[in-house]
Amino acid sequence: MARRNPMRDEIAIVGLGSTEFSRDAGGRSSASLAAEACINAIRDAGIDKSEIDGVVGALEPGAPRANQMSAILGLSDITHHSTPMPVAMFGLIDAMTAIFTGQCDTVLLYFAFTRLPWNSRSAAKDAFRNYVMMGTGTKAPPVPESIDPSAAYTAWAQRYIHEFGVPREDFGRVALNMRANAARNPKAAMKAPLTMESYLQARMIRDPLCMLDMDIPVDGADAFIVTTAQRAKKLAPRPVVVHAATAGMVGKNDEDQLPDLTRHGQHVVVEALKERSDLWIDDVDVFFPYDGFSIITLGWIENVGYAKPGQAGRFMQEHWDKDLGCVMIEGKVPMNPHGGSLSEGASRGTGHLREAVTQLRGDAGQRQVHDAKTALIGCGGFFFNSQGAILKRL
Repeated sequence: MARRNPMRDEIAIVGLGSTEFSRDAGGRSSASLAAEACINAIRDAGIDKSEIDGVVGALEPGAPRANQMSAILGLSDITHHSTPMPVAMFGLIDAMTAIFTGQCDTVLLYFAFTRLPWNSRSAAKDAFRNYVMMGTGTKAPPVPESIDPSAAYTAWAQRYIHEFGVPREDFGRVALNMRANAARNPKAAMKAPLTMESYLQARMIRDPLCMLDMDIPVDGADAFIVTTAQRAKKLAPRPVVVHAATAGMVGKNDEDQLPDLTRHGQHVVVEALKERSDLWIDDVDVFFPYDGFSIITLGWIENVGYAKPGQAGRFMQEHWDKDLGCVMIEGKVPMNPHGGSLSEGASRGTGHLREAVTQLRGDAGQRQVHDAKTALIGCGGFFFNSQGAILKRL
């Protein structure tokens, strides 16, 4: 494992742009949502679009590719463009590497999402969305059914319950935490109050995970302006730099081939971040564990070192703020204050990244953590898309 980190504190995020996240954006296309977020990010950074010489856009169904977004925005003289796989850190690491190696100086990084036919009844009735998926969105699962891809998390959640003898309420606390935080986030798709009783009564999708354990399909977009830390000091009063960022996976990284929960991508990410960083959980002001499925969040809590294996639920219970209705680690460190993927919306971790920057800038309003200087993001799941980053305010 490489211990070098020559990019430490050298790359900064200076612009943020987003749409709201909703169950229905009124028929708008991914390109329209992405363009709105990108324009907002450029304006937020206080730069002219002519200063952008790199474009990175995540590979999402229906979303515009980097060359298409360049044309939509009228960008010119681009020296780096790419379309990496989701989740969020793949795009961020690509942008960082392009800047650090001199391929470009300023990158527009964007992500756009639309509800797809296979994850929303209303989307399945939309002929355009079905066309975008080229008819694959409503296909029946293969027979015999596989646990690839998303069904894997239900199997591993059952394994987690079996190995550690924990109740479903441990998953429920993840959902309750996200919903309580989303109530303070105007961009969030799901803000209605949630109780443990309503969680336990929610429609079961695949035992032991119910609807509230799975991220919310939404329409929306996020965008970021990424540049050198040196330039960021001239653009932003409180520059936010990437202290360390990495992806991680193990040899058997497919959903049905992972041997057990003791060694997977999250462990590799944690080890790499520890090796490449001067900071860890005792230094963290805001914690962002991924919550595409609630079981993933329990994994991040345990694997970064907040709790021992099987004790993430107990950890959340011990650090529960009854007045706020959410987790406050040691009474001060929130967990996904924006509401995460379970309540803000399924943005493949871009919401986590955006909220981390927002908190470190001091711009989070009523969600703001006092004097937040450091954020830890554990992004992605157990398999081939585990990722992480530590951000800090200069």
